[in-house]
Amino acid sequence: MLTAAAAQEILAGNFAAWVRELGLAVESVGSGEAVLRMPYSESLVRVGGTICGQALMSAADTAMVIALSGSYGEFRPVTTVSQNVTFMRPIAQQDVLVEARVIRLGKSLAFGEISMKGTKDGKPAVHATTTCAILGKRD
Repeated sequence: MLTAAAAQEILAGNFAAWVRELGLAVESVGSGEAVLRMPYSESLVRVGGTICGQALMSAADTAMVIALSGSYGEFRPVTTVSQNVTFMRPIAQQDVLVEARVIRLGKSLAFGEISMKGTKDGKPAVHATTTCAILGKRD
């Protein structure tokens, strides 16, 4: 079983520098699921004072990699084939909880769902679905 500390090491060692600059922290990880926290930062704010969609989409994509790692018990390289994101409400002046879960894990493709909410108001703000190609070793 993958621990939150081990998942945090996956974040530190396998992602581009600009993704690491989002400051994502693994709150929890389990088999096929992960919860990450993206801390509020003025560097992520767009015109109007809300966290920009690009940061939220990157957080969703990254959380799915961690959820998949939770399924395997270790990091395996994957690449995003598709990601569909619905922004339901803005998130401003608060951290973001990013909850990812694997819906189906196949031999070559994985399908997942991600939801996001602000930590202060707890209101659903972003919903994403994703398909990932599994590049690493297969069982």
